[in-house]
Amino acid sequence: MTQSTDPTIVPEIPDFAGTIDRFIDASTDWVTLHYVELIIAVVIGTSIFFILGAIKRLAARYIRNQDSLIGYRAILTKAISKTTKLFMLMVSIEIVIVASNAPAKIVNFVGVLFTIAVVVQVAIWLREIILGFFKHKLSTDPEENETLANAMTLIRLLVTFVLFAIAAIMILDNLGVDVTGLIAGLGVGGIAIGLAAQGIFSDLFAALSIIFDKPFKRGETITYDSTTGTIEKIGLKSTRLRAITGEEIIISNTNLLDKEIINLTRLARRRTRFGIGVIYQTKPDEARRIPGLLKDIVEQHDAVFIRSGFVGFGDSSINFEVDFDIMSSEYEPVYEGRHAIGLAILQKFNEEGLEFAYPTQTTFTSAPDGKMIMPYPEGGFPVHIEES
Repeated sequence: MTQSTDPTIVPEIPDFAGTIDRFIDASTDWVTLHYVELIIAVVIGTSIFFILGAIKRLAARYIRNQDSLIGYRAILTKAISKTTKLFMLMVSIEIVIVASNAPAKIVNFVGVLFTIAVVVQVAIWLREIILGFFKHKLSTDPEENETLANAMTLIRLLVTFVLFAIAAIMILDNLGVDVTGLIAGLGVGGIAIGLAAQGIFSDLFAALSIIFDKPFKRGETITYDSTTGTIEKIGLKSTRLRAITGEEIIISNTNLLDKEIINLTRLARRRTRFGIGVIYQTKPDEARRIPGLLKDIVEQHDAVFIRSGFVGFGDSSINFEVDFDIMSSEYEPVYEGRHAIGLAILQKFNEEGLEFAYPTQTTFTSAPDGKMIMPYPEGGFPVHIEES
């Protein structure tokens, strides 16, 4: 198709002046015909503006006078204090336009501005509420949540970007702009960033999970796999522990949460079991006394006796067990209590003449006539024992 080259044809120029004149004429007619409704609407809108302003000032004053206020009430109050004058003004104007039966062009124009103000204000409120939630979590124990304090800059950046990106898309969509390509572009960009920083974000979210779920905190002793240590620091990417043998252990937050973790600090008690073997030459009556002796020893050392009794015949011993609890969440009292009870058992068995067994072999010989020669006197205990 060829374009016309006739010089007599002049391109049509939009009549902006005429459009403005028609808009002014329509507005003048509207004011003339509905001035009563307009006055009433202006009074109502002005009142709404000042009421919203008063609420904002009261919220701001309340926050200033209550520095120690924490909790969700403080978060909501601070969010209210962030209400913008643009939002209050557009709410008032929207009320005036709706109540005064304004022309369609004015309604549409004000409606666009009102939508922009509302979307931006909601984004500001949500940002303040979300960040307020994180700050509230941090204020409960600043030392414990050192990781959250270090992450606040990144969290603030992410929350601000996400909320205002959504707000911009909503505003453009209300203006009639096709945002499909923009959403697709943001989605592709987000996927690319996520893949590039997958490890960092994974450990960061794991750190936040540790902070909010609290499977453990700094100063507590935990066990995972074959490692036991005390938490020294929970970082953005890794957690540092001090092993009971003294070395520092560093493990990524993601790997740590993937393991089965036993929190030893939160134990109200710790159970200990001693296995005790006595020689086969122990008389049955003496063996029956052993559980009672063990119970008395445990109770004399302020531990909680659970059970004790015979558990089996070993290769070189008659085996007993004793279970008891030491009521402490700290490891040192448990360690000292176990030490004291163990030595008390040793002392009591020596006093009672009860002999502990150890792996032995007994050699039996025979006389030339084939008669068995016992390795100990008749009716007595062994006197000839070879240790293996």
